Amino acid sequence: MSSQTLTRSEVFGQLRKELYGEEQSTQTNTHIFIILGASGDLAKKKIYPTLWWLFRDGLLPDDTLFVGFARSKLTVEDIRAACLPHMKVTAAESESLSAFFGKNSYLSGTYDESGSFKQLDGHLSSLPGGSGANRLFYLALPPSVYHHVSANIRHHCTSSRGWNRLIVEKPFGRDLQSSQQLSVHLSSLFKEDQIYRIDHYLGKEMVQNLMVLRFGNRIFGPIWNRDNVACVVLTFKEPFGTQGRGGYFDDFGIIRDVMQNHLLQMLCLVAMEKPASTSPDDVRDEKVKVLKCVSPVEAPDVVLGQYIGNPDGKGHSRLGYQDDPTVPSGSCTPTFATAVLYVHNERWDGVPFILRCGKALNERKAEVRLQFTDVPGDIFGERCQRNELVVRVQPDEAIYLKMMTKRPGVYFSPEETELDLTYKSRYKDVKLPDAYERLILDVFCGNQMHFVRSDELREAWRIFTPLLHQIEAEKKAPLPYTYGSRGPAEADDLVKRVGFRYEGKYKWVQPHTN
Repeated sequence: MSSQTLTRSEVFGQLRKELYGEEQSTQTNTHIFIILGASGDLAKKKIYPTLWWLFRDGLLPDDTLFVGFARSKLTVEDIRAACLPHMKVTAAESESLSAFFGKNSYLSGTYDESGSFKQLDGHLSSLPGGSGANRLFYLALPPSVYHHVSANIRHHCTSSRGWNRLIVEKPFGRDLQSSQQLSVHLSSLFKEDQIYRIDHYLGKEMVQNLMVLRFGNRIFGPIWNRDNVACVVLTFKEPFGTQGRGGYFDDFGIIRDVMQNHLLQMLCLVAMEKPASTSPDDVRDEKVKVLKCVSPVEAPDVVLGQYIGNPDGKGHSRLGYQDDPTVPSGSCTPTFATAVLYVHNERWDGVPFILRCGKALNERKAEVRLQFTDVPGDIFGERCQRNELVVRVQPDEAIYLKMMTKRPGVYFSPEETELDLTYKSRYKDVKLPDAYERLILDVFCGNQMHFVRSDELREAWRIFTPLLHQIEAEKKAPLPYTYGSRGPAEADDLVKRVGFRYEGKYKWVQPHTN
């Protein structure tokens, strides 16, 4: 029976069984999900809505309670009012929503005072089944308070009879040294299997699909190497700027915000060898091996940009990065970066991995693009373009293969087209879960496959730290590019120089879904 013919309850019933196994019905432990930073934007826009969707769809363990903790003096009703615009609630779900918030409570306290956490522990223990509950702590907080909060959790709030898990949001440090300090601190308090470093890109449908695409299809195995792949392009583009959040962004920049984590994670999934199994450690072992083969990125292989206002644009597009009042005057923080990395191993030696990311660009897009080498012995008078395999992560999830076919009709001319798997066309009635839904479920299940391990994090920072320190020491102004453009022209020159061939004559168009 296909998923399209199952009722909603049957679909989620099957998923519960897959997630929790046969023992779920006999499992008696209460679960308490504690959101530290419950008054913040992340909690309001992502964490509470995600927990609501999981609760609504019956995917959480039955006895799950939710506790918010922050400095602000709030009530559960205040949290409900703040989160409601982001929760996508229908009229028919109002009763279920009330039941969800009926399982919520809230405490205010200070992050660096042990007394606040002793009070939190007393509250957790007072809840039904709370003294023996499994506890999940989500640090929806600025990294500056991670040290105090994690120590206070460990010393005052851990469950002695259930398990304890800590979810940490990026950024995990600012460079190799600060990341190592944070890792040493956390490992002194918790075991590695209790720490979940969340990178939401690892929860996205098409990022997870990369492993099945690579290792579940015989046709890709023989060509997935330096003999057949000319280059790999990993892209993350946003069509909007900082929009008043420049103060936060300016402290990190686009490399820390996107490239060192999201794009490098996708590179690992493209480049890694086949793991021994799909167990979390087998998969993460292979990702670490890839990162160990990547040399630190060097300045000649990088183009940095910062967007300027578009005088012909409307609204935000008229404003440049430094027009944002929260951005320091004269800031040299890049909002765009293209970097070329090389994986020095037998499979990939010499193949450029081109990482491109930026804000205020011409479209919203995240994708992985493998461009294959030219067909040897051309008999068509240089009319054939290179084949490309594209995995589109967002928006409009799709996998398509650009290839040459004969032009229809009396002609004998090659023409570029694609073999297309667009998810909205192929899977019309399937709702793809949000990345946070998958990852929070994984934490409940104890599955760390899609979370970043400490040695993986160390290698990722090793690759980018020398460049980041050089950028900050030189304080050189990035290249300007206009809001709504493709970015600096110098970035196109760089990717062309390392071997990517952009024909620009053919563009994939999402097919109609009805």
